[in-house]
Amino acid sequence: MTSIEPNGRTIGSVLRRSTDYLVARGSETPRLDAERLLSKVLGLERIELYMALDRPLTSSELEVARELVVRRGAREPLQYVLGVWGFRRLTLNVDPRALIPRPETETLVERALLLLTGRDAPRVLDVGTGSGAIALAVKDEHPDARVSGFDFSPDALALASENAALTGLAVDLFRGDLFDGLPIGPWDLVVSNPPYVDASDVPNLEPEVRDWEPHEALTADGAIAAVARGAVGVLADDGGIVLEVGAGQAEAAADLLEELGFQDVRVTPDLRGVDRVVEGVRP
Repeated sequence: MTSIEPNGRTIGSVLRRSTDYLVARGSETPRLDAERLLSKVLGLERIELYMALDRPLTSSELEVARELVVRRGAREPLQYVLGVWGFRRLTLNVDPRALIPRPETETLVERALLLLTGRDAPRVLDVGTGSGAIALAVKDEHPDARVSGFDFSPDALALASENAALTGLAVDLFRGDLFDGLPIGPWDLVVSNPPYVDASDVPNLEPEVRDWEPHEALTADGAIAAVARGAVGVLADDGGIVLEVGAGQAEAAADLLEELGFQDVRVTPDLRGVDRVVEGVRP
């Protein structure tokens, strides 16, 4: 890597050179990426970098910074390079064993929590738990909930277990295939961010997603319908379902919930205005 050379050891110089390097390699947020990576190396907040722009890096700091910037330049997701990422009130470990928790999924959690309002000790099933982000966020913000995470991937479940230990939140985690049916309830809420990317679209995804995130968590034909149909038989009376869906899929998902007999079917947009979350209540 030529963007961070020993004659440019100061924080300001390393930030500038790292940013230029990431610009050339297609990062959409090169300056922010450089700031976050250098903050990790130095154990500083981003604002603190700008209070010490003339501070030189040691040789070991420079070497670690170079390694992280090269990884990001190869279009490894920033979240994986950092190894941790924030989700609602939590900081979670993230790596290629599971999808990166995204802001769209925070909207899913918000709707799930609203459906749990007024319920004492509700039983919640997170289908396709991945890193455990949804299950842990629900437990964190509705502490008396009894939350279970369900996933086919042993690697994802191992990561979710690590995050449960990291956050100190008690959730049950177990392996299963949603296409074989959902675990017997009754559950007061089934929540899921199922695979919803069409397999034909995968080659067109950004390299950070296409080349690094687990494809089995991105695409599985019929996953949304499998969760919705499976929920019918395992939800308690007046139990709810909340699903995250892809752009352009909300109307079909809402129609399916209505066909299955769910009431109060609702579609909620994410922060970008894309119809993202579909919910309903079992009568």
